[in-house]
Amino acid sequence: MDIDTVADELYALRPENFTAARNARMAAARTSGDRALAERIGALRRPSLAAWVSNLLVRERPEEVEALLRLGEGLRQAHQDLDGARLRELTGQQRTLIRAVSREAGQLATRAGHPVGEDVGRAVEGTLHAVLADPEAAAQWATGHLVRPLEATVGFPEVSPTAARRTPTRPAMGGDDVTGPTAAPRPPSRPKKGRDDEGLTRAREDAEAAERALRALEKEAAAAERESVASQRRAAELKDRVGELTEELSRAKADHRQASEEERRAREELRAAERRVREARRRAETAAARLEGHSGPVRPAPGR
Repeated sequence: MDIDTVADELYALRPENFTAARNARMAAARTSGDRALAERIGALRRPSLAAWVSNLLVRERPEEVEALLRLGEGLRQAHQDLDGARLRELTGQQRTLIRAVSREAGQLATRAGHPVGEDVGRAVEGTLHAVLADPEAAAQWATGHLVRPLEATVGFPEVSPTAARRTPTRPAMGGDDVTGPTAAPRPPSRPKKGRDDEGLTRAREDAEAAERALRALEKEAAAAERESVASQRRAAELKDRVGELTEELSRAKADHRQASEEERRAREELRAAERRVREARRRAETAAARLEGHSGPVRPAPGR
């Protein structure tokens, strides 16, 4: 057991299960005699809900993580090169991809049994913006061990539609520095064309990867929407069926009550009839006995 394995396990849990599992792993490390590991495990902190959702995305959608990381590299390279056209293109893809990935993160959280609200969704989007702007934030997010959502500390400023790649001013003939109160600082040397081409190629590859990830997300979102519509339709049908069965059950209960009442009356009438039969039998037996007591033997008639 090592700290990375334990962290992977703990940060894969839902936030409400984190503390108990961490304490159990810390106790196990102490029992095994590894106090240093126990202390490192004890230092792990429970993630917020937004951080948990961001970590969930890293674990469940590694291809989208890779696409975002590559897009971030392309954006930072285009910004560094002041490639206005490329930066505007990638920035548009950034907005589209972040919305799609954030929506996918929310669906993952719902399927994991922990639906999230708008505040958490905005925090997840902020984390993704930070990942695209800051390579250190990207590396931290990619571990899947976030404790709090990230905030972008480095941004991509808006680029003017007329912006173009910066072209350094050619230095004065002779190569001597210009000095004096009105002298301008020496401009940076022109980047090599091979480096520019390499940066453009990488940015283009990043954009294509982001576009593929976006199309995959859109397909998944469309499939999820179709599934949701079908589920809603099925739920409505079942609701109607439940209503029908409820009515049938009510009618059956009413019929049962009526049948039970009729059965009760029939039993009472039967018992009353049996009582009358017994009373009539006793009266008949009594009358017969009385008749027999008053009657003598029959004598033969006298002869002539």
